[in-house]
Amino acid sequence: MLASETVRAAGGVALRHGKVCIIHRPDYEDWSLPKGKLDGSESHEEAALREVHEETGLRCVLGAELSSQEYIDRQGRPKTVRWWAMTVLADDGLTPSHEVDDRRWVTPEQAERILAYEHDRELVREALASQT
Repeated sequence: MLASETVRAAGGVALRHGKVCIIHRPDYEDWSLPKGKLDGSESHEEAALREVHEETGLRCVLGAELSSQEYIDRQGRPKTVRWWAMTVLADDGLTPSHEVDDRRWVTPEQAERILAYEHDRELVREALASQT
């Protein structure tokens, strides 16, 4: 990848019974929402569903597309993340890894306090509003 090439990523806000699934990333010691880079020629939608499953064990369907995010990543590359609200179809259980070692179902109020990044908190609010 060229230094100026934008990193493409996708993720989701998984919702169930008025709660949101958040993940703990041990490398960063933070609570966040599941997301990751696209693999090869996969679409953003495919990547969002795959990443949410890999990082949470949840099989979901896409809901409304949420606000995307653009920033410079830790390697100094431009990065764009597309996000979706998601509805859970099945739970295969979390398999802890070096990327994600815990997941929690939290209320929107708890998410406001626990999530490390304001953009994640904004996405939770947006996802909840998209369901009404």
